Amino acid sequence: MTASRRDFIKTASLLGFGATVPAFLAKTALAAPTADQKGAKDTILVVVQLTGGNDGLNTVIPFKDPEYAKLRPTLKIPVEQILKINDDMGLHPSLSGFSSLLQDNALCVVQGVGYPNPSQSHFRSMDIWQAGSLADELPEGWIGKALKGMKNAPSFHIAADNEIAPLALSGAPARVPSITSLEDFQLKTAATSKADRKEQRNLIESSSQPMTGQNNLLDFVQRTAVNTYASSQRLQELAKNYQPKATYPNSGLGNRLRLAAQLIDAGIGARIFYVSIDGFDTHANQANNHPALLQEVSDAITAFTKDVGARGHRDRLLVATFSEFGRRAGENGSRGTDHGSGAPMFLVGGKVKSGIVGAHPSLTKLEMGNLVHHTDFRQVYASILEQWLGVESKGVLGGDFKPVDVFTK
Repeated sequence: MTASRRDFIKTASLLGFGATVPAFLAKTALAAPTADQKGAKDTILVVVQLTGGNDGLNTVIPFKDPEYAKLRPTLKIPVEQILKINDDMGLHPSLSGFSSLLQDNALCVVQGVGYPNPSQSHFRSMDIWQAGSLADELPEGWIGKALKGMKNAPSFHIAADNEIAPLALSGAPARVPSITSLEDFQLKTAATSKADRKEQRNLIESSSQPMTGQNNLLDFVQRTAVNTYASSQRLQELAKNYQPKATYPNSGLGNRLRLAAQLIDAGIGARIFYVSIDGFDTHANQANNHPALLQEVSDAITAFTKDVGARGHRDRLLVATFSEFGRRAGENGSRGTDHGSGAPMFLVGGKVKSGIVGAHPSLTKLEMGNLVHHTDFRQVYASILEQWLGVESKGVLGGDFKPVDVFTK
């Protein structure tokens, strides 16, 4: 059957509309599993990247070790301010949210994480962490490769303004969209005048009528566009009606995690989210900015965890933080810290093994002033891949890495 000119114009309009929203909407959004179907309770992973090299020694603090005060004469945190984890270790006082998660058995602190022969380059080290590999050429990311083994797993990079997509998501079977708000899902038209925009919108909306039932290309395109439009409308309604069940901080990371919570609540089957926060390259005057950065991370992740948990997803959620490297053990002459190596990772969720995993790196047995790692970051990735996402880790990481014991049985 030959399509009419009007049908052709309608189809072209729909194709143009479909290109303005992530492809997953047209493919999977309306087919997302309901609560009683298989896949409805699949695990969710949220990766939070701390860009710049977070100072692990002032994040998780071995306050009983006398070497700590010697290495940090001006940057040391007073013992009475430290939020104790146990008799020897504690959290920076800005991490009060994390301390509450620890009390709620929802915070795991993996100590001494790094990789052999660590690079002090932001770019190289970040690529290594995002690729899950030490190879010279790193064309794909560890999450992108993992998504190949996760059927119909919508994923998002929730970006700051002008933030490019991370290497971690490269190699996915379908492009992972970078979005900044739910407004990115709105119906957009090419018309410039108000009258033309209204006509185009009415034309597109009119396609939401019953299909002709003909098995041809036009019918396929029309059905695809209708699904896309309906899914977009569904997300727009969510944006209007969403009421957080926790108070988010008015911060960049808080807003991005709030958006992740909205998408989880939308029931579109989203499995992986990637967000980042910059500013951790604290070479000078670290005491002036590091506490605020830690507070933003702690407050945002805590609010997100409580919000999503209150909606019944506590045991489905895992938040994992990482930074490309830690900082030197000793402070520098500018009251800051320089590029280092081994540092902690935080894992947050209802199924994590709460508390400290692994010993704190020695403050006396340093390598060129750096803390020596004892846990390869790919071991943590292996745990997440195999025990959380259900993906065989060897193919993703290019080798066998013993998973770390970070989840409850």
